[in-house]
Amino acid sequence: MLLSVITFLPALGALVLLFITGKGEAVDNLSRWIALGFTVATAALSLWLWYLFDPTTTAFQFVENIPFSDSIGYRMGVDGISVLFIPLTAVLMPAVVLTSWGSITKRVKEYLIVFLILETFMIGAFATLDLAIFYVFFEGTLIPMFLIIGIWGGARRIQATYKFFFYSFTGTVLMLLAIMYMYWQAGTLDIRVLLDFKFPPEVQTWLWIGFFASFAVKMPMWPFHRWLPEAHVEAPTGGSVILAAILLKMGGYGFIRFSISMFPDASHQFSTFVFVLSIAAIIITSLIALVQTDIKKLIAYSSVAHMGFVTMGIFTGNIYGIHGAIFQMISHGVVSAALFLCVGVVYDRMHTREIDAYGGFVERMPRYAFAFMVFTMANVGLPGTSGFIGEFLTMFAVFQVNTWVAFFAAFGVILSAGYALWLYRRVIFGALTKESLKGILDLDAREAVVLVPLVILTILFGFYPAPILDATAASVNLVAQNFANAIGAASEAAVAAAGH
Repeated sequence: MLLSVITFLPALGALVLLFITGKGEAVDNLSRWIALGFTVATAALSLWLWYLFDPTTTAFQFVENIPFSDSIGYRMGVDGISVLFIPLTAVLMPAVVLTSWGSITKRVKEYLIVFLILETFMIGAFATLDLAIFYVFFEGTLIPMFLIIGIWGGARRIQATYKFFFYSFTGTVLMLLAIMYMYWQAGTLDIRVLLDFKFPPEVQTWLWIGFFASFAVKMPMWPFHRWLPEAHVEAPTGGSVILAAILLKMGGYGFIRFSISMFPDASHQFSTFVFVLSIAAIIITSLIALVQTDIKKLIAYSSVAHMGFVTMGIFTGNIYGIHGAIFQMISHGVVSAALFLCVGVVYDRMHTREIDAYGGFVERMPRYAFAFMVFTMANVGLPGTSGFIGEFLTMFAVFQVNTWVAFFAAFGVILSAGYALWLYRRVIFGALTKESLKGILDLDAREAVVLVPLVILTILFGFYPAPILDATAASVNLVAQNFANAIGAASEAAVAAAGH
């Protein structure tokens, strides 16, 4: 029952908020405290789940099974591939509530209800073991995010929401067709059974394309990323945090759980194609980030570049690549969330995201400057921060597969240092000459409560990555071994066919 409680506790919080009546500041504050209480409770339970998780076994744990029919049912469970994404989601949600405490002043209760429902959908997508239920949760995230950007977003929010919805919905329709075909072939939508079901290679190709269409948009991979920068710019701070930290990771999780695990032959066949798109994402979006004048848009493009390392690592199919991809997703979830929260701090004070409007913050905001420095260094991949571990593992993995891909990825790392350090210098250093900045205040207690834990996690996992690597080790080894066995069997079959 633990997984169900974690999944639906936020939805229960949304239901409680729904029955609160009245208007005014008192009702808004009560709504904030209730939402904070439910998100903190969910975060605590998710950490308890991680603590209870046995990393030595590849079996799904905390399994719940309520059959609806012979083939479809309410099935929940986690393994090393999924277990870490649940606490990542749950731990960031209190930060979302806290960061909106003073910045969201209209329809506060509704804003919090939508976020609580979104949390249930996100956790459910990582926890379910039924492909039909996964599709419901995965697709369900579109509606709350559509509302978050469309109602509480910026001046061009309507255009951003429709672009976000169109890209995402189009991709998931193709995935739905693939899911329907899998049911007709296997007779079940139980993910545990499908992981062992051997689809013919020619069928795998079409199924892989169907799932790729959805996950490539969700990541997003280049060139399916066009919706992301605009969505980030127009979204409120909390929406940007969830977009970068969680929703993008659902694509990476899907690639590992479904693409390389269920369709290994097709994944191997398309690996070069994915490598090309990954390198394009790393280099092209890094170059675009270098010329941005909006802080949010720069960080959004950097997210696309960092997801390029994730897809590159996943489709190496080896242990180091998959390990690195998962670690990079967890690290980027923390770091990207923190960067957008840092943008929210200064935006709440100055109501602009233009880089030229800032400068010299180190004189007036030293605590903010230190926190922003830690997250910038992690974004660059500096050793001693969590950003280094994932990038190093994926680079090491891809070097074993294709040295040219590794070379171009390394060039992307240099570019990331360029745009990240350029942004930090323009915002933090320099003379404090702008009159509008001379009275700006450093982090207050609420902002410190949000950012300090993220600083600690960024440094802790940089020096001590074992909690993440150990939790994923057994399941990653199984996925990599199964991938290698499938490719080996396919190669032997091809040799035998050629011999005849």
